[in-house]
Amino acid sequence: MNTARVREEYDYSYVEEEQVQNSVYETAVIEGYFHKENSVKEMAIRKVNKTLCAILGVFIVVAFVSYYFEMSNEITLNTLSRQVTALNDENAELQNNLDRLKSFNNVDNKMVQYNLLQKAAKVIEVPAVASTAMTPASEKKTASSHINWAIGY
Repeated sequence: MNTARVREEYDYSYVEEEQVQNSVYETAVIEGYFHKENSVKEMAIRKVNKTLCAILGVFIVVAFVSYYFEMSNEITLNTLSRQVTALNDENAELQNNLDRLKSFNNVDNKMVQYNLLQKAAKVIEVPAVASTAMTPASEKKTASSHINWAIGY
């Protein structure tokens, strides 16, 4: 606070009485707070400071808003990343099933290509043959024929 106290005092001993009466009006004691006049330079500095504070406030608000949008975008990207990872795992499983089915299809195509499995062109009927039952007497086995010899360990 700027308080201005002005006190003017005169020595009246050598002054004539007439001057004393006139000087009473001149010698008032003034006390109190008086607002100091600001110079043009201080007023310009104050305006520049207020303008810079307002611009800084706007930049801070813009920074908070952009941070909010950036965080919401990052949350969205994390959600999409989790979904992509789940789809990739499912895709890998489906790809394994597809490869297995393709391998069966490839084997089937190769079999058809080389005609390894052919259907019968016609059915042949064979007359029944009388079979004789094998008797144990007709089969002769030696004792050494039952032993399976192995060479090595």
